[in-house]
Amino acid sequence: MVAVFVVALGSISYMNAASTRDETLVDAVGDMDILASYAASELARTVAPNETFDPRALGFIPSHAIHDGRYVLLTRTDGMVGASLPSGLHARSSLVNALGETQPLTTFADKAGVIVITLPSGAKALATVRDLPAPYGQVAVVQPVSQALAGWRSRTTSTLILLGAATFVLTAISTAYFWQAWRARQADAICDKFRRRLDTALSRGRCGLWDWDIARGTLYWSDSMYEMLGYDRDSELMSFGEVNRLVHPDDGDLFSLADQLASREATTVDHAFRVRAADGEWVWVRARAELVRDGENRDPHLIGIAIDISEQHRLAQRSATADMRLRDAIETISEAFVLWDDSNKLVMCNSKFQKLHNLSAEDINAGTPYETLAAALTPSVVQHRLDGRLGEAGARSYEAQLPDARWLQINERRTKDGGYVSVGTDITLLKQQEERLLDSERKLTASVADLKRSRQTLEMQAQQLADLAERYLEQKAEAEGANRAKSEFLAKMSHELRTPLNAILGFSEVMEAGIFGSLGCAKYTDYCRDIRKSGEYLLGLIADILDMAEIEAGRVRMNREPMQAEDAIASAIDGIASVAHSRGLTVTAEAMPDTVLHADRRALDKMLGHLLSNAVKFTPEGGKVMVRTRRIGGSLNIYVEDTGVGIPKDALPKLARPFAWVDMDASKPTDGSGLGLAIARSLAELHGGGLRIRSCEGTGTIVLLHLPLKPPTGLEIASARAGMRH
Repeated sequence: MVAVFVVALGSISYMNAASTRDETLVDAVGDMDILASYAASELARTVAPNETFDPRALGFIPSHAIHDGRYVLLTRTDGMVGASLPSGLHARSSLVNALGETQPLTTFADKAGVIVITLPSGAKALATVRDLPAPYGQVAVVQPVSQALAGWRSRTTSTLILLGAATFVLTAISTAYFWQAWRARQADAICDKFRRRLDTALSRGRCGLWDWDIARGTLYWSDSMYEMLGYDRDSELMSFGEVNRLVHPDDGDLFSLADQLASREATTVDHAFRVRAADGEWVWVRARAELVRDGENRDPHLIGIAIDISEQHRLAQRSATADMRLRDAIETISEAFVLWDDSNKLVMCNSKFQKLHNLSAEDINAGTPYETLAAALTPSVVQHRLDGRLGEAGARSYEAQLPDARWLQINERRTKDGGYVSVGTDITLLKQQEERLLDSERKLTASVADLKRSRQTLEMQAQQLADLAERYLEQKAEAEGANRAKSEFLAKMSHELRTPLNAILGFSEVMEAGIFGSLGCAKYTDYCRDIRKSGEYLLGLIADILDMAEIEAGRVRMNREPMQAEDAIASAIDGIASVAHSRGLTVTAEAMPDTVLHADRRALDKMLGHLLSNAVKFTPEGGKVMVRTRRIGGSLNIYVEDTGVGIPKDALPKLARPFAWVDMDASKPTDGSGLGLAIARSLAELHGGGLRIRSCEGTGTIVLLHLPLKPPTGLEIASARAGMRH
């Protein structure tokens, strides 16, 4: 603001100086014009005919009109300066030489007015010329610009000095202000630093600072007090009523405390009460303060700290609760319990101890000496010291029999404060059990002899079991060998049957087509067609049996190559399209485009072919078959869904097993080898995937073919083959 004020003041001074300069020049121009006109009119009025040039003709001009370097020149008719005011200026010189040859005044005279010209000396000057009658030529009034501005310069200099003095004073005042403000900030920083340290110390100690101005009814809380209660500071001071509303009504109020302080009944305060925190919980606070009088009026202030004692209060409550629970626990135990202090005086005992020894309430008062209480105890008949149970110094255990035939086991242990605790357990039942155990021991001795005889019998049975286990292993090996022989037999038989079937299929196709001539009867053509279809069906069964045999024998090798899953699904659908069309079925596919699958193309065609063939086979006319794909992580799920007759729930576990048939309709026995799902599942497992079936009878079936997008590891393939052999 000071800088803006100085700049504004300088700007105003500059504009004032500029305007004053212009006004000074305008005034000078006006004065010169008036002076020139006055001189010309006076000279023209006083001149007489045939009068000669008078060098004193300018004497009528007052001296105060000639100031600040202004002068007047009077010329003759020949243009030479004949008189001047002040006198002696430009004597024997022409007016042109005095004013300069480039000026237009001597030519245009009063038509030119007052103009700024450059004198022969190079100085700027204001000048004006008037023509006169003879014997005078012209009168000129001239004033140098620098001298015309002399008064303006002196005033401007005074203004600049005043401006500089004002700037200096303002700068000094500003410097003093900033220096004082810096000192104030330093002092505030020190105070803030001290206050932060104090608040930090108070916060770590869960304390708060109070300053209660009793006369004005206002209280000051430190930041640590706000932090302890969870409030935000809205103002520097709090009213008496605001604080009093936070105090729990059962713990008193501040009004009674103020009355006591005002009546000088108390000068110090040490009071515990509850204060409501920002979250609505009650915080126990102990306020310790002292009444002091401060200021000119000696107003009373209650200054002190408030300490959060919630944890101590909770600990005290927990201690009281623990003591009560301990007493309840000691009272509820089934043993007689008694505790003595280091002076052998009674601390406490339970009712079991009192009843066991038939003691009155006066006998078991706390602080009763041991000798007094021992005299009132029922003496024992028999005592047995149990030395083997001593585990530490000052501890002992013994058994005592009371006159009423009850037995007690008394264990005594020293406490850390020098006293000891005694626990008496009623072991009457144990003693009775001990007698029974002795009887049982004799009986057990007799039983041991019987067990020895039984042991020999068990050893003989164990030898027999070992022989049976050995035979089982031999029979298992024979069964596995028979299974391998079966697989090899099926493989060989499949190869042996294919050769004649191929011939039957070929000749039936030739005869059906009539390549070598007509058969002569239409029935023969139908028979050839039936032969071909039956042969193709039989060839398919043999192919399935051969595939299953090769899979079980572990001779199937996967030739994995990248392929588009969409193309493989389309190819499989084309393979069953004609059959589906003949049955009036709708076959659709929803395959994810650009999904690359690493799989054996032949195996994938077989899996999809078997699944689609089953879906078409068991879907009634007008039904739907749909193939969907979903990419799940690093695998591809292919779903083959149909709206067929569904599969009974109890038949689902048998599916996908070799040679397992499930009759969907009792009136239409299921045909086929029962190997389609088994082959599909086995090939899926060889790819590192799997096959799952979900079906609802009468609604349809969903078969999930799960295949990894990338080739599986060798360990996964070996695990899959082991699972198939199993």
